[in-house]
Amino acid sequence: MNVYLYLLDTLADWEIGFLTAELNSERYFDKDKGPISIIKIGNTMASIKTMGGIAINPDKCIDDVVFMDNDILILPGGDTWINNEVNNKIIKIVSEIINKKIIVAAICGATIALANNGLLNNRRHTSNSKEFLEMVCPKYTGSKYYLNEPAAVDDNLITATGLAPIEFTYEVLKKTNLIKENVLEAWFQLYKTREAKYYYSLMEAMK
Repeated sequence: MNVYLYLLDTLADWEIGFLTAELNSERYFDKDKGPISIIKIGNTMASIKTMGGIAINPDKCIDDVVFMDNDILILPGGDTWINNEVNNKIIKIVSEIINKKIIVAAICGATIALANNGLLNNRRHTSNSKEFLEMVCPKYTGSKYYLNEPAAVDDNLITATGLAPIEFTYEVLKKTNLIKENVLEAWFQLYKTREAKYYYSLMEAMK
C-alpha cells in the first residue's frame, strides 16, 4: 500500500499531522500488517511552503505516479485550492481514480476544490459548511448528500472539515485496516476526549 500526500503551497500543517505521524511511526499497527510507504507528490519537484512556514520537498512529480488498488491519496487543506489553476492536474487525477479502489481523503480546502469540480454532487460528503460550498462552488449541486458531521465516508471517499483532523485521521486509518479495531477506537477516544482511562485502554489493547 502506498500513501500519496499531495503537496501544495499554504498546506495546512495541523490538518494532516495526526495522520502522517501514525502512518509514519506505525506504532499502533497490527504487527501482521504493513509496511506502507508515504510518498510526497507535487505538481513539480520544487519545494512547497506550508501555512506554518515549513518547506517540504516532493518525492515524486504527480505525472510519474501510477495509482494502484488500495492506495491512498491525501489532499490536505490550504488557501491555494480555490480558483488556483495549479491544482487542476491533481483534480483531474481524482476524477479519474475516484470510482476505482483507491481511497481519496480530502480535508478542508481540498473538499471545496472537489465540490467546485462537481465531484461531490452524487456522494455523501462534508466540508466547512454546506452554505459555503453553495456560495463559492458554481458546479456544486450535491447539497442533499451533505452531512453536517466532522468527517464523512462514502465508499472510498473520505471528507472532513478543517476543524476535524482527529476524525479525519480516524476514518482514514479505519479504511486502511492496518490497526486493530479496538486499538484504533481507544486511540480515537483518547485524542477526542483527553480522558486518561482511554490511555490505559489503548495500552491494554496493544498487549
